[in-house]
Amino acid sequence: MTGMADFNVLDLLAIQKLIHSYPKLLDAGKLEDMGRLFASATVHFEGREAPVVNDAAEVTRMFTDFLRLYDGIPRTRHLICNVIVEPQSGAVATATSTVLVVQAAPDLPLQPIITGDYRDRFEKRDGQWHFAERYITNDLFGNLSAHGKYGLG
Repeated sequence: MTGMADFNVLDLLAIQKLIHSYPKLLDAGKLEDMGRLFASATVHFEGREAPVVNDAAEVTRMFTDFLRLYDGIPRTRHLICNVIVEPQSGAVATATSTVLVVQAAPDLPLQPIITGDYRDRFEKRDGQWHFAERYITNDLFGNLSAHGKYGLG
């Protein structure tokens, strides 16, 4: 394994791109592309007993089954902030970030609906960074009536 001296600003930018690609794809309704971000990752969803392991199709299915879509999009914006990336080596890094989800739907004016946290681990393989693990937790909830097809969890 390479040393931390091998971790550079390009690595940081690649990891930040992964972190921000998730909400960009999710909010655009590109759920299959979003799921593929986690093709080689373990994803822990708060309230779900077992994590999803190396299964992009299952991550996609979970979101497709849960989300209400309006003309193919969930009418949300996932705003990622407080991103802290910590290199563990030249090929492993961890990150934490906060998410604020806002939504506007036909019967719901623009408003915050969820806040939460992401805890991630990344691995660099064949020169590319990938999600290796993600923990998704939510702590504050607003009006979710236009967000999901059924209750969270």
